[in-house]
Amino acid sequence: MTMDCLDTAETFASALELLLKAASMIPISNYVYGFIFLVLIFLYEYLEFHLIADLLKGLRGDPVSLIFNSSSEIYEGVASKCKILHGRYLATPWLSSPHLQTLFLHVYGCRPPFFSYRRQMFRAADGETIALDWLLNCNVSKENFRENNPISKDDSTPIVVVIPGISSDSSCAYIRHLAFKMAKRGWNVVVSNHRGLGGISLASDCIYNAGWTEDIRSVVDYLHREYPQAPVFVVGTSLGANILVKYLGEDGDNTSIAGAVAICSPWDLLVCNRFIYRRLVQRFYDRALTVGLQRYAKLHQHVYSRLGNWEGIKKARSVREFDNHGTCLVAKYETADTYYRRCSSASYVGNVSVPLLCISALDDPLCTREAIPWDECRANKNIVLATTEHGGHLAFSEGLTGDTLWWVRAADEFLGVLHDSPFMHKQNKTHCSSLHPALESSIDQGPYPNVIEDGMVAAMGNEQKTIIAEDLSDKQQMIHEKKNEDMVLVPDVEQCEHETGSKTDSMYDTTTQPSRQDRENSLDIKYPHDITVPMRQCLNQLSRRNRSMWALAYIVGSALLIVFKRKLKCIFPAA
Repeated sequence: MTMDCLDTAETFASALELLLKAASMIPISNYVYGFIFLVLIFLYEYLEFHLIADLLKGLRGDPVSLIFNSSSEIYEGVASKCKILHGRYLATPWLSSPHLQTLFLHVYGCRPPFFSYRRQMFRAADGETIALDWLLNCNVSKENFRENNPISKDDSTPIVVVIPGISSDSSCAYIRHLAFKMAKRGWNVVVSNHRGLGGISLASDCIYNAGWTEDIRSVVDYLHREYPQAPVFVVGTSLGANILVKYLGEDGDNTSIAGAVAICSPWDLLVCNRFIYRRLVQRFYDRALTVGLQRYAKLHQHVYSRLGNWEGIKKARSVREFDNHGTCLVAKYETADTYYRRCSSASYVGNVSVPLLCISALDDPLCTREAIPWDECRANKNIVLATTEHGGHLAFSEGLTGDTLWWVRAADEFLGVLHDSPFMHKQNKTHCSSLHPALESSIDQGPYPNVIEDGMVAAMGNEQKTIIAEDLSDKQQMIHEKKNEDMVLVPDVEQCEHETGSKTDSMYDTTTQPSRQDRENSLDIKYPHDITVPMRQCLNQLSRRNRSMWALAYIVGSALLIVFKRKLKCIFPAA
């Protein structure tokens, strides 16, 4: 038995020796080539390349998938006539990876067109200044524009409002692609930069976040009042798309927007936050977003250091850590999960009453397909959801050079067809619009941003919101109309220089009418977030209407109490 084991060991050793000798006879270059080949295979799968699949399909691309309601007039009258949405999308062959597309767009820029914005300093109701960067249809053909107010009150040229993504402004490449394309169509474009961005410092303690809809609401209302004949369209990108959909869901039918497009919306912020922390490659995006948020916080350190945890913000290694130490403390959310749930636009999809095109890539490395509200979009007759197999985040590069973006052409065509159709949304003149039942049923879906006395952001419940809206009187409406007539335009001489080196021309500093929060705060409510406010209001109204009945009941009750008290003393003298 022992001899058999020794023979087996010697045989194995001799075989291994022969194998090593044979391996040593192979040139080292062959090993290098093999190693490189394995690395390429790993990177191909890890970076999600799809070049081979595209070649097998004959470089025809994949068809665009459309999700819509079977009885949707928006699809039948608008989307069905869009050739781009019914075509195919083929990514640039040498950018056949969602990560390469996203990286190429945000680093190289896909050759954005060169032009100069015209800046308007817009004054919000809380005193904050918002930079509105205009690109007029005449600017794409005329190099110099000398008129101070090129848009007249009666101008019916459509206006496209663009909401940038997180930590982005009007100088970003994808924003410039969209603005130039819409201006080429003959429309006027205005980029509504987030407060604190675009070279403008914060003047208040209110900082924008993923659910902050008051700024876009104020801008849209101002444009509708200033240019009543011009239809207003809105395009939101990335986090701006989440803000757009949430705003449309909050206001329902009571908005002046004629149509909208949401590009690469995160939809569910909680799901997306967990997604970017799931894989190693997604963590690079998480870190990149954190650096952008920290850069924004550094610009406004005087606010973050006073209201948030500045040391925690500086040491944050992820978006969640930044939100825990910064956003949640400033906006007064209990936890990061609470902030994500309450600010996610997926909860507001059912109440959207405006023709809305949503475009998402299924391989988006930031906004995962898991967060897309498929059923909610299919149930709403006003929404058409377009998804592509590839495209990355806000990229969708196409052509051999990769200098054009597919979603820009798709959005341009959809809005153009919508404008020529009878399906543009017209604002409901009622001042109170009830929310979708789904929004009223969950506490995590309900709160609206509200500015309290110290300028901070707080949450306000849905029920209180509805009651307050019903309490607005005609007298208050007349006061608001009077303030609209008294608006003064002040020339502004400040110019802003973008990253491209082009300087913008100043237009006007505008003071707007009080926002929805101001109308709410004008009521005698000391604590807007108190859940007992609606009950107290109902009791006060009931008491005012039936004051005489209460007085009579009090008198009769007092008399009966005196009579029965005397009889009881007679029956129970000891007592």
